[in-house]
Amino acid sequence: MSRGRRRTRRSKKYWIQKAIKKPGAYRRSVYRRYGEKGFTERGTIKVSVMREDAKKPGKIGQRARLALRLRELRK
Repeated sequence: MSRGRRRTRRSKKYWIQKAIKKPGAYRRSVYRRYGEKGFTERGTIKVSVMREDAKKPGKIGQRARLALRLRELRK
């Protein structure tokens, strides 16, 4: 009888929610820097703002790039 590793079944349903460490952090930073002008009428962040921020280094850039990637996954 072999004693191999047992595979545990994990829920793959909410893997993105677990991957995002600080939900809403990018929205707050956009609101701080751009105010209402950074958002559309529906309340989503403008794509132009995201693309502009994606070029920046550091956390702002990382969060903007992640937001753009998640936007692609939604389609």
